[in-house]
Amino acid sequence: MAYSETIDHVTLSHLVTAGALHSVNVIGQHDSWSLIVGYGNKEAALAARQSKKIRQFKQFDTLTNYLKSIGIVSFHVDAANYDPAIKTRTNSAQAKLMKEKHQAAAHNQWFKAEVEKGLKQLQDQPTNLLDHEEVFTNIEQRYAD
Repeated sequence: MAYSETIDHVTLSHLVTAGALHSVNVIGQHDSWSLIVGYGNKEAALAARQSKKIRQFKQFDTLTNYLKSIGIVSFHVDAANYDPAIKTRTNSAQAKLMKEKHQAAAHNQWFKAEVEKGLKQLQDQPTNLLDHEEVFTNIEQRYAD
């Protein structure tokens, strides 16, 4: 399913409140369900909160409850490409992805702490910093000797 336009939950809620939706389609793709809404002259897929990719609901009941919670009680279902035997992503792949994200976040936190520590050391300890010309003068003297 290729939709270049996506909308987030907040935008969808505002569209529902404004009565601006002209179509609500639940599309089955492999082992999950996605939501495509039409408003104005556009169609857009509901995006996942963090990844901003098209949100996939594994359980139809979860999607139905979500729609009802924001005020959508009538929608069209297209199950032509729904086949729970075809897995879109395995749990191990999701676990690996989450582990990589956590590792990257931990590394980022460590790196920021190291930079802060270095900056604090520079502020706390008197240092003898040389300007550009002094460095080159020292290098020239070493090679001259």
